[in-house]
Amino acid sequence: FNLQLWNNYFHLAVAFTTQDSLQLENFSHAKYNKIQNKYGDMRRLIGFAIRDMWYKLGQNKICFIPGMVGPILEMTLIPEVELRKATIPIFFDMMLCEYQRTGEFKKFENEIILKLDHEVEGGRGDEHYMQLFESILTECARQHPGICSLVESFVSLVRGLLERLLDYRAVMSDESKDNRMSCTVNLL
Repeated sequence: FNLQLWNNYFHLAVAFTTQDSLQLENFSHAKYNKIQNKYGDMRRLIGFAIRDMWYKLGQNKICFIPGMVGPILEMTLIPEVELRKATIPIFFDMMLCEYQRTGEFKKFENEIILKLDHEVEGGRGDEHYMQLFESILTECARQHPGICSLVESFVSLVRGLLERLLDYRAVMSDESKDNRMSCTVNLL
């Protein structure tokens, strides 16, 4: 097992998926349609490949936790529904891997909270992501009763954080200092 090779693969694939020139939602409707008809959404194809390769790592997945949490999060925040549905379950698998090794998933949890703050501040994330994140992880957890309550607590924590981060981002352009201060206090 060559850790550096796999690490390079995942980072390169995520960098490809998240590059600005592939963010189709930022284009005009005509340009979006032209690219979609000619090439399709390459982000989805690469995201599916990342997902498939992740599950082929077997017991070596633990080597990528927490290092790949941020890059995977960045990819899942791309506003493409099928990509999100395919890649958010990787988070549950990361939690499960760490839980099976240590009896908890604190490294994963700390890393995703840290990276989520950074990504939402950078303009990524939305209400739809929050709902998908919650429903997918909750559904995955129900299939593993031993970890279910821990995952549900984690999902609740992330949902609350994401709600506050999205509120904070929304009021940063608000003229009212009271609204901004209120959101800042809530976030803290």
